[in-house]
Amino acid sequence: MKQLLLVRHGKSEWGNAHLADFDRPLNPRGHRNAPEMAARLLQKNLVPQQLVSSPALRAITTAKHFAQAWKKSTEQIKEDPSIYEANVKTLLKVINNFNNKHDYIAVFGHNPGFTDLVNYLSDADIYNIPTCGTVLIEFEVDDWALVSHHTGKLLQFDYPKSPNDD
Repeated sequence: MKQLLLVRHGKSEWGNAHLADFDRPLNPRGHRNAPEMAARLLQKNLVPQQLVSSPALRAITTAKHFAQAWKKSTEQIKEDPSIYEANVKTLLKVINNFNNKHDYIAVFGHNPGFTDLVNYLSDADIYNIPTCGTVLIEFEVDDWALVSHHTGKLLQFDYPKSPNDD
């Protein structure tokens, strides 16, 4: 059994028109939301074994906030440049190449690719994953290479402004 946690990066700063999209940082809300969302997962004992992130500044910063909340070294975050601006086909290739020694992996990245991927992989019908939103999908397979269209089951969808179910 494999579990995939998709985490959309936190809210980013749009104030500097001269910055490339890749280099946009998190804004103050993004810096607040990331540790809060990581704590929600920690409370449910849903901490992944491996963290993989887009190298874009807002995504890797979000991943570092999660790693710190989960007491993991930020050096353990694996950066994968193909996640940035990726479509479903590219993201699926990333997932299919994951190391099978890990059964639960978190990926930090971007929309619209993440929302499209969730709907492609699972029975979900999510219109939009908000910034810092998290989606947990479970697959009844033992090999990441077998993850494909509608092989997953949506276990959880959460985001900073969601009604707290605790």
